[in-house]
Amino acid sequence: MSKLTVGPWVAAQKLPSKDLARNRTAFLERTRTRRETPVVAGLPLVGLGGSCGKPCFALPYVLTWTDENTRALERVAEAFACFVEYGAYPHLKLHDGGLEVAAVQDWTTFGMVYLRPGYERAEELLVRLNETLAPAH
Repeated sequence: MSKLTVGPWVAAQKLPSKDLARNRTAFLERTRTRRETPVVAGLPLVGLGGSCGKPCFALPYVLTWTDENTRALERVAEAFACFVEYGAYPHLKLHDGGLEVAAVQDWTTFGMVYLRPGYERAEELLVRLNETLAPAH
C-alpha cells in the first residue's frame, strides 16, 4: 500500500492565496469538490483536521477507549516504527524525529482517523487501525 491518493481533493479545499480569504464566490467554488466523497481502503474521507489539515476518515463504528484497545493501538504503532502520544486523543508519531503520521479521535458518534497524506504507509496504517480498533462482536 502507499501514500494517500487524496492530495488533489485536499489541495482543492485550501485557501489558494490570502487575497481570496474574504471572497465568498471563490470559497463556494472550492466547496464544489466536496460533492464527491473520496474513499480510501473502504473508508470515506469526511473532511480535514481543523488545525492540522490532515485528511480525516470515518471509522464504521463508535470508538470507546479501553485498556485493551489502547494496548492494541500501541502494538500497531510499534509495527509502523511509531510511538503513541496521548493528548486529547492518541497521536502516532515516528520514533525517528517524532513526526505525527496519524491521530485517532473518539469524540463523536463514530471514530475518526487523521492521516498525514505524505506518509509512505498511510493507507496500510489506515487499514490496520480500522481492523485493530473495531469492537469485538
